Amino acid sequence: MYDECRQRVWAYVVSRAGRQVADEVVSETFAIAWRKFDQMPRNALPWLLGVARNVLRDTIRAEARREGIQREMRAWITADVADHVAERLGVLKAMARLSQDEREILILVAWQGLSPKDAAKVLGCSVPAFRVRLHRARKRLRTELESPLLSQPRLVEELS
Repeated sequence: MYDECRQRVWAYVVSRAGRQVADEVVSETFAIAWRKFDQMPRNALPWLLGVARNVLRDTIRAEARREGIQREMRAWITADVADHVAERLGVLKAMARLSQDEREILILVAWQGLSPKDAAKVLGCSVPAFRVRLHRARKRLRTELESPLLSQPRLVEELS
């Protein structure tokens, strides 16, 4: 049966979908035929072509789902990256408007990850004095981020 029908099933699939998927669809068609050998009619070709048609349809649907998911993922990733870049750019612009001392205080805590105690040592001041400076620097940064040119609501909430 395989030798008699394989070429015709393959030609049918190629005529509908091209060579890219033909081998896979034909292999799956004959795997199904093997599993359902006892249900196959004497004239197997029409039955095999029907199975091939169903396998091809399922293959095309699966590929469409895969492509749709990939498109959605690319859109999410692109949106996430764009949002992240926009937020970062907004923060950098706002930071540029701060004094050098304010920037240094925020960098020590936010980017370097130092505790107020360690950051106070770096700056050579007391911990209470550093906390006051940090509070003022955050307040100033929040004000800059709220400016109409740099409005980033999510970032402003995180600073509060």
